[in-house]
Amino acid sequence: MNKVLLVVTSLTVLLVSSCKEKTTENCFTPPSAPLPVNIEYESVLGEISQIRSKQDVVDLFKGREILMDYFFKRPEYPNDSAFINELYRRFTHKGFDTLVSETNKIFGDEVKVKKEFSDAYSHLKYYFPDARIPKIMTTVSGMENDLFFSDSLVIVGLDFFLGPNARYRPNLYNYMLGRYKPESVVPSVMLVTGISEGFNKIDPKDQTALAEMVAYGKAYVFAQHTIPCVPDSTLFGYTPAETAGVYANEDLIWKKMIDDELLFESSHLVKQKYLGERPNTTEISANCPGRIGMWTGMRMVGKYLRDNKLDVKKVMEENDANRLFRNSGYKPVR
Repeated sequence: MNKVLLVVTSLTVLLVSSCKEKTTENCFTPPSAPLPVNIEYESVLGEISQIRSKQDVVDLFKGREILMDYFFKRPEYPNDSAFINELYRRFTHKGFDTLVSETNKIFGDEVKVKKEFSDAYSHLKYYFPDARIPKIMTTVSGMENDLFFSDSLVIVGLDFFLGPNARYRPNLYNYMLGRYKPESVVPSVMLVTGISEGFNKIDPKDQTALAEMVAYGKAYVFAQHTIPCVPDSTLFGYTPAETAGVYANEDLIWKKMIDDELLFESSHLVKQKYLGERPNTTEISANCPGRIGMWTGMRMVGKYLRDNKLDVKKVMEENDANRLFRNSGYKPVR
């Protein structure tokens, strides 16, 4: 017991004292330049800002059933009339007008974010030539929703991603808001893409913490390949100090996980402590950020890829988490 307490105490001190941010170790630049891809990109901000009647709301959703049903959650209303009335009230509220104006100020004509999507899917097609490129649709939801994802359509609520200086922010805990800033739009989509079953092969019978760590780790490595050189703090939403701290103390974090016999734990409650949304992973340190199991999974999968000289497609196809772990040789030491 005294030994464990000593490790935790040391880790707490080190996590607090680290302050220099570290970005991803490798930019994973393809050996040849990926060919540019043409993505179908549609913004409905302009239409929403011009709504003056309930008929305008009806017209907005014509031919956009997914936007209506899955993003604006039409099935949660008792009938179409109630849905249209609520959306009309929302879209014509003066606060919503301010939100649209602020979104336009941050994202402008959306040329920058469109190019970021084009670059990301260009890299994706390099590694996955047969992959389908979804249509991208952007909107302002009034903080209703941030993302919708399918293999054919991605919808982004840009108002979620206005950043720390925005007048309106999502109703989320502060430790979650770090993932909602303008530069996080494309990384967020790539992470969701990387965890989807179309790319990330898993064994559904394996319910261990290790399996979840590896699955999430693969998603982060996938994102690193599709958006090269993005800082870890952007991918994870960690602060620069938290990012530096986990890198500086990777060996102690791993030791605590091993001491706690986490890897082959299947209890949902236990797994949530290391992989779930929390401000801190207090089982390791009061200053260790949440979702640390995902970060460790990324480090494990990254080592597996590099040491075995594999491409990301091959890594994503590995569905045996235990085999990936063994072949990674992951065992950080100071």
